[in-house]
Amino acid sequence: MGVVTAVSRNEEYTFTKQARESITLLAGLGVEDDVHQGVTVKHRSRVAKDPTAPNLRQVHLMHEELHDELRAKGHSVEPGSIGENITTRGVDLLGLPRGTRLHLGPEAVVEVTGLRNPCVQIDAFSKGLLKEVLRKDEDGELVRLAGIMSVVLVGGVVRPGDEIRVELPVEPHQALAPV
Repeated sequence: MGVVTAVSRNEEYTFTKQARESITLLAGLGVEDDVHQGVTVKHRSRVAKDPTAPNLRQVHLMHEELHDELRAKGHSVEPGSIGENITTRGVDLLGLPRGTRLHLGPEAVVEVTGLRNPCVQIDAFSKGLLKEVLRKDEDGELVRLAGIMSVVLVGGVVRPGDEIRVELPVEPHQALAPV
């Protein structure tokens, strides 16, 4: 089991999201009053390609262990500062298969859709940050570290301190890919 360490949202298009005491997840929509809430894509780059595409990026989760690592390398990151809605600790988010359900607190359930694909905006927040969240493995393959994306299956209020229960999908598992 893991834990929610912070929750964030923003009503306007900005790179960072403000930390809050709680956020409300809405089934099929995302985070209430967040700029990325909706059935169809809301991220500007995806809207430009196809505004009717389904929103597979309703809720962005990031592991606080990454924040720890980035701070140790001199980057000033806090919950929400890299755009995530839910900051976690104790769950290997990047190792989860597609379709994993995360039970957040007593009510909310999200389904993992894929990896966040960070863009150059991240370097505007902190110079050199992009190379820290996009790395190459020993085979030369790109590894994305900037969290995972999900859709809301069951709504509810999520707060720091809420437990996270991981429900893996039926095998065979599918590795996460960028969404």
